Amino acid sequence: MTGSNSIPIPPEVTLNVVSPAPIADAGGAAPGTSFVKSFLNDNPYFQAGFGLMVRKLAFPAPVRVLFSQTLGVGLTVMRQGLVLGTAALRRRMLVTLEINNKDRAYEWFLAWMAHQNVLQARQRTMLTPWSRSHQLSVETTVEQRKNGSSSALFKLVAGPGTHYVKYKGSWMQVKRERETRSMHLMSGTPWETVTLTTLSRDRRLFPELLSEARDLAMRGQEGKLVIHTAWGIEWRPFGQPRQKRPLQSVVLSPGVSENVEKDIKSFLERRIPYRRGYLLHGPPGSGKTSFIQALAGSLSYDICVLNLSERGLADDKLFHLLSNAPERSFVLIEDIDAAFNKRVQTSEDGYQSSVTFSGFLNALDGVASGEERIIFMTTNHVEKLDPALIRPGRVDLMALIDDATPEQARILFDRFYGGNDSAGSNIAGEVEALSRKLGDIVQEEVRDGKRISMAALQGLFIRNEARDAVATCRDLFVVRRT
Repeated sequence: MTGSNSIPIPPEVTLNVVSPAPIADAGGAAPGTSFVKSFLNDNPYFQAGFGLMVRKLAFPAPVRVLFSQTLGVGLTVMRQGLVLGTAALRRRMLVTLEINNKDRAYEWFLAWMAHQNVLQARQRTMLTPWSRSHQLSVETTVEQRKNGSSSALFKLVAGPGTHYVKYKGSWMQVKRERETRSMHLMSGTPWETVTLTTLSRDRRLFPELLSEARDLAMRGQEGKLVIHTAWGIEWRPFGQPRQKRPLQSVVLSPGVSENVEKDIKSFLERRIPYRRGYLLHGPPGSGKTSFIQALAGSLSYDICVLNLSERGLADDKLFHLLSNAPERSFVLIEDIDAAFNKRVQTSEDGYQSSVTFSGFLNALDGVASGEERIIFMTTNHVEKLDPALIRPGRVDLMALIDDATPEQARILFDRFYGGNDSAGSNIAGEVEALSRKLGDIVQEEVRDGKRISMAALQGLFIRNEARDAVATCRDLFVVRRT
């Protein structure tokens, strides 16, 4: 453009010229310099648009350069202020709570959230499709019974991802994250976290929510017996909580049940920082495990079943499990004679456990034994046990749970067939007569060197009426082995 009134266009302005050095911070670096240079030099949109605008300004070249640099610094300050303001506002208005899968509240919360999803599905609203979890995980619990049958329970919980839940009128963001590259060395499970985010004013809801989740979990176990099994180095509930069995429902020889119960109560009342060991021995089917379960239920204790033949179980894991058993629980080790027969533990498929006999003894009475720890062991052959295992201090009380005696058979018969109060006197008299007859049969067979277990009698009573049970009971007696 030419003419007397026109202003000549100066040469092309280079935007990456060296600017006057800004005031450096304490470390000597100029704040925002790298960002300004990157913004001015590397941003094609700025160079094509804003740079063209600066070049069209009717100012001398040094003024245009100073203007562009000043504006770039201003934009940097504004951007940093926006980032810091957003972070400050987030810290001011939001609060987060993190729960990792090593914490007991982790399982409680997932179960609570699954329960909330069920409630929201029943109370369907416009927001239900948006708030319901669409990323789910399944937790399968398999219960294997002694008769070979099994049952599975599937529980759907919130899977890894972002979920939303409304609690007491406040919305919360729930983010479950799984770190597959970080695994627990002992259990092999991945590291997981659940992060809850809500408004800062609602932080009081976190303790209330966790308390509600705990109460929901405890409600499912209230009045029931919880069986725990070892999962790596952790104890986890096995199957669903079971109904407590009355202690009187297990018929033992006179004085046996009362003696064990009295000893345990005396130990617990003294609150001695020690552990107490019990060994119940006797033939199979005599009621050893049933008695332990009923005793735990009467004392409101849980049971931790420890299988010494489990693959991967070593001395160090055994130490950890025994010293970290859940509070108010019995540790039950069944068939201890099979586990350490001749001080070698081998499973049916030839696998030999890495738990050593000395390691097991040290775990029982060494530094690993916890305070007020109660350990029950059962065996069918007490004569096969190593004397080092059953010495006082490791086994504090031994009790024989033997085959059915005439008195036990009569008591069990009366509880099966004599509990109907509406029955007439004739029927009640017949039951009493049959009970006496059954007692005489048991006494006669025992005198001839035969035996019958309480489990066999119980199965007989379940399948038959009173008369048929007494008439066919002789078929169940077997020769007693010496």
